[in-house]
Amino acid sequence: MPEAIIRQLTPADAAAYRALMLQAYVLDADAFTSTAEERELEPEAWWVKRIAHPAGLGVAFGAEQGGQLVGTVGLEYSAKPKTRHAALLLGMVVREAARRRGTGRRLVLAALAHAARRPEVRVVTLTVTEGNDAAIRLYEQAGFVAWGVEPMAIATPSGFKGKVHMSCTLQRAGAAPA
Repeated sequence: MPEAIIRQLTPADAAAYRALMLQAYVLDADAFTSTAEERELEPEAWWVKRIAHPAGLGVAFGAEQGGQLVGTVGLEYSAKPKTRHAALLLGMVVREAARRRGTGRRLVLAALAHAARRPEVRVVTLTVTEGNDAAIRLYEQAGFVAWGVEPMAIATPSGFKGKVHMSCTLQRAGAAPA
C-alpha cells in the first residue's frame, strides 16, 4: 500500500473529516472526551471551523490514501493575548488499516511544523487517555513530555479514566534550547 499523502485540510474536506471523526468517536470512544452522538448534532459550519477556521484559530491535517481520508489531526490556536503562545493538538485519528506505517507520526510532525511557523506559538499541548500507550509513545517520539495526569477526566463504560497532559516546546532557529 502506498504511503499516505499528508496535507492541510480545506472546507471542501469537511464531510470526509466529519465521517472519519464520527467513526473514531465510536471505534476509539475512550480516546475522546466527546461522543459520536453529541458531535453528530454539530452543523457543517462547526466542522468547517474546526479544520479551517476563518480567523486562523483552527486547522487540521489529513492523511489521504487512495483518495480516502485515513487520518487526521487538528490544532487550535488561542486569540487571547495571555494564551496565544500555546496551541492545542487534538482530534488525532488514524484508521486501523493505516496504522503502524508512520502516518500518525507524519500527521503530528505536520501539525508541529505549522505551529512553529507562527512566531507567537512557543508550545503545543495535548491530552491523551491514560493507558493509550501507543499514542503516548507516538507523542513522546515527536518531542512531547508528560507533565501530569488529570484523574477521572472522562467517564467510560469501563469506568473513569485519567487524561495525561503533555506538551512540546517548539524549537526556534537561532534560539537557545529550553
